[in-house]
Amino acid sequence: MPMNDSVIITCALTGAGDTVGRSPHVPVTPEQIARSAVEAAEAGAAVVHIHVRDPETGAPARDPRLYREVVERVKETGTDVVINLTAGMGGDLVIDPENPLTHLPGTDLVSGLDRLPHVEDLLPDICTLDCGSLNFGDGSNLYVSTPDMLRTGAKRIQELGVRPELEIFDTGQLWFAKQLLAEGLLDDPTVFQLCMGIPWGAPADPGVLASMVTMLPEGAQWASFALGRMQMPWVAQSILLGGNVRVGLEDNLYLSRGVKATNGQLVERAVQITELLGAKVATPDEARRRLGLKPRA
Repeated sequence: MPMNDSVIITCALTGAGDTVGRSPHVPVTPEQIARSAVEAAEAGAAVVHIHVRDPETGAPARDPRLYREVVERVKETGTDVVINLTAGMGGDLVIDPENPLTHLPGTDLVSGLDRLPHVEDLLPDICTLDCGSLNFGDGSNLYVSTPDMLRTGAKRIQELGVRPELEIFDTGQLWFAKQLLAEGLLDDPTVFQLCMGIPWGAPADPGVLASMVTMLPEGAQWASFALGRMQMPWVAQSILLGGNVRVGLEDNLYLSRGVKATNGQLVERAVQITELLGAKVATPDEARRRLGLKPRA
C-alpha cells in the first residue's frame, strides 16, 4: 500500500447531524451551503459533498428544489469543483424499544428509488450509496439500506450515468459492495468512502482501516474519514495507506480544541498535512480523470 502522492480532497459541507446549534459556521440555507462550497473549493477541495437542510429550522431535508438551488448557485460562480450529492437521506428509522413495530418521530424511511429524485433531476458528477444498515448511535436509531434497496438504487444510478460513491461504515458493507460489482451493478472505477468512527460501525482504528483497504477491489479509488478530533489524523492515515481524504463540518466542527472551524479552514489544514507529507493536492480535473467522471462542461 504505497503512499498516495496526489490527493483528492473532498469537503463534506453540512451533513444531516444535529450540529446547527453547535457552531455558527454550519451552513443551512442553499445560499450558505453554496457559498461554503466555493470557499472549500478555493481552499483546495476538488470535490464538495452536499446535503441540504430546511432553511427555516436547520433540520435535514431531501427536497430536490433545495439541491437544485445549491448546485445552480455554485455553478453560477464559475467555480471549478466536482459535485457530490448525498443520496443517503430517507434511511432513518427510530423504533419504540417496547413496541418495535412502531416507529417514532425522527423516522424518515423511503424506498431506494425514492432517495434519488434529486439525482435524477440534476445528474451530478457523483452521488453517494450507503452500502448497508447500521445501528446508528445509541438508543433505538437505525439506518436502513437493505440488499434489495441497494440493488435497486445501484441499478438506477448506473442507468443515469452518475458515479456512485460507495459509503462503507463496516466490513460487511464493503463485502456487499463487492457483490454489487460482481453482479454488474457498478462500473469501474469503483469509488469508495470508508467512514470510520460512527457508532456503531467501524471504529477509527488504523488497523481496521488498513484491513479494509486490503479488502478493496483492484483498481478502486478510495478515501476515508473519521469524526471529531480524529479528522485531521485520518487525513494522514488515509494518505499513507494510498487513499484520498475527506474533511468538513459534516464530520467535525473544530480546528483545534475550543476553536470552531469553517469548511475553508478545514480544507486548508488538510492541504497543509498533504503537502507536509510530500504529496500534492489534486485539481478538480485530475479528480475527474481518476474517478472516471465526464470532463467539466
